[in-house]
Amino acid sequence: MPERRARPVPAAKGGRKPAWRRAGVPAPPPPADPPASSPATADVTSVEPGSVVQAALYRDGVRVATPASLADTFRELREQPDGMAWIGLARPTEEEILSLAAEFDLHPLAVEDAMEAHQRPKLERYGDTLFVVLRAARYLDASEEVDFGELHVFLGPDFLITVRHGAAPDLSAVRRRMEETPELLRLGPEAVLYAILDAVVDGYAPVVAGVQNDIDEIETEVFGGDPWVSRRIYELSREMVEFQRATRPLVGMLHGLMAGFAKYGTDDELQRYLRDVADHVTHTSERVDGFRQALTDILTVNATLVTQQQNAEMRALAEAGFEQNEEIKKISSWAAILFAPTLVGTIYGMNFDHMPELGWTFGYPFAIGLMGVVCASLYVIFKRRDWL
Repeated sequence: MPERRARPVPAAKGGRKPAWRRAGVPAPPPPADPPASSPATADVTSVEPGSVVQAALYRDGVRVATPASLADTFRELREQPDGMAWIGLARPTEEEILSLAAEFDLHPLAVEDAMEAHQRPKLERYGDTLFVVLRAARYLDASEEVDFGELHVFLGPDFLITVRHGAAPDLSAVRRRMEETPELLRLGPEAVLYAILDAVVDGYAPVVAGVQNDIDEIETEVFGGDPWVSRRIYELSREMVEFQRATRPLVGMLHGLMAGFAKYGTDDELQRYLRDVADHVTHTSERVDGFRQALTDILTVNATLVTQQQNAEMRALAEAGFEQNEEIKKISSWAAILFAPTLVGTIYGMNFDHMPELGWTFGYPFAIGLMGVVCASLYVIFKRRDWL
């Protein structure tokens, strides 16, 4: 956790709270007329509050000012001894980020990450400032999808800045909770960071419940033979990969925070709260790991069932083909048997004058006998070959 102590900043920074204000000594007389082209002054005062969701100044856990712009926030923070600024932004412009960097002496690498977004969850320390990246999640019932948001948090001795990319999480609820518990807010930016972490982790619970319900439905569809279930398994598996990327790093981040309790003098009660959040994160991470394994197993079972179904269909087709072949054999056999007398009758029905058998007394019986012999022979042959 950041250490709440005075940290003088060189005058060249301009925007950072001056050392005399941190030490609580009377303010020196202001300069006569600052140059109009002062870059620090121009950067701070020219920023409009277009992306500022809410900015407030707190002292002893109570809100004492609600500035309308970043410039007003900077001014109020300089005028309020022992105050804490809590600035919330949503998809801020580059100009707003740079003004915050100039005022609070934020590290360029952290500023670059905040402007680019799409960062993995992490915790970085730059001197007295912590930079935290969180991935929030919410479950959309209508589309049965998991929507991920990204939150960047800058935490200093007397300020906390949240930069939100996406709809989640709802930080207005976090602010209300903290303002309703001034004894917790009095602990400073560290307590606000705990509340944000707690809100993000609590937001995972509906996602876990929704995914569990989806997996139960998928299991039913798999054993019910739904042909589209493979696509649903694949899509849910991809979401679980993203969910795992959001939750797994939090375990290490919170353990890193807990490792610094003694070094940075974190309040005992706040330590208990953070340990509770760490327990919830560990539980959620284990559930997500279980979901991925379950989906992998379900996909394997589905592939096995599909293969069995295909084998059964191929077997049925083979049996049907065999039966058709047997029928064709029978038809062909009877056609050959019937063709023999037809052939004999056709030959003797050609009505030629010079056919020896036509004038023979036994010509008709011979033809009939020939037909019978040929038909009987064919029947015996086909019967022996199991065609009949």
